[in-house]
Amino acid sequence: MSLVVDIKKRLGDFCLDVSFTAEDGIMGILGPSGCGKSMTLRCIAGVERPDEGHIELDGVTLFDSVGRVNLRPQERRVGYLFQNYALFPNMTVRQNILCGLRSEPDRAKRERELARYVELMQLGGLEGHYPAQLSGGQQQRVALARILVNRPKLLMLDEPFSALDSHLREKLLVEMKGILEGYGGVSLAVTHSRDEAYDLCSTIALMQNGSIHTLKPTKQLFADPGTVAGAAMTGCKNFSRAKKLGEYELEALDWGIRLTTARPVPEDVTHVGIRAHYFSPGCKQNNYPVTLTGSIEEPFEDIVCFRWKSQPGGTPDLWWRIPKQFRPQGVTKDYALGIAPANVLALRDTNLK
Repeated sequence: MSLVVDIKKRLGDFCLDVSFTAEDGIMGILGPSGCGKSMTLRCIAGVERPDEGHIELDGVTLFDSVGRVNLRPQERRVGYLFQNYALFPNMTVRQNILCGLRSEPDRAKRERELARYVELMQLGGLEGHYPAQLSGGQQQRVALARILVNRPKLLMLDEPFSALDSHLREKLLVEMKGILEGYGGVSLAVTHSRDEAYDLCSTIALMQNGSIHTLKPTKQLFADPGTVAGAAMTGCKNFSRAKKLGEYELEALDWGIRLTTARPVPEDVTHVGIRAHYFSPGCKQNNYPVTLTGSIEEPFEDIVCFRWKSQPGGTPDLWWRIPKQFRPQGVTKDYALGIAPANVLALRDTNLK
């Protein structure tokens, strides 16, 4: 099964111009607020109408501006979990879930499906409760049950954990991944959290300014984002302007050092990025002396700020994120950090700010 999307929609000065194909599995759409993530889902669901383009799910055309096809939302077999879950406040858990079975004429089958999803979502004993009597996690599971009983061909989640506290978010993320993997088919998950995207999704599309500019398998994306914008959205903190010196070597102009890479340096390289976790005093490759300049304490890790000894003035300090027990103590005069070639990110500036 596959989802094919190629649409455009203008809203004032903002232009949504999105093109991608999603196969079976969980695809994340990662990007900052206002970049068009939710609008993309709304167009796929039929809540919003694109100005032009084509949307196709499992060989069925949902929207086509040339052919004048625009199926109603209830005809699209798309399950859409909104940020606020959109439960009916005056209906019980039982009644909310049964709303997803309105088209099933067999009462006995409706009851069997209800019982199945109550058990699957661990909602036993809550059937008579109203949404206001439920926790955020329970509300989310009721909303998911209401969607899944209708057997959608496509499941879309819009910031599913944004309304939850961090402890509940981490617990439900594991549950959600299991539910989506058991569901099969195509799933889209919109988020602005790189951690959620990494944990939940098999592929990730990076979105900015209304367009998707990178679509890769999750681990491949984090290992080699390709662009400055992609590296920043996946959490990279340290950037320098760069120029190519050889097939596997570049110069970090803002740091005053040369770096060996594990992957060929592209001809159009403009920057180099290094993630804060990738520095190591024990790594002998790309190893240069540094001056420690300060630190930021966090609950379980510290951020150590430093500058390369050869670093030009007027350039920002770098961040080294490290477990507390390995943090350098006091002022260290002769200190050096290295970076494995596989962790040197050669990047292009796509001018997406």
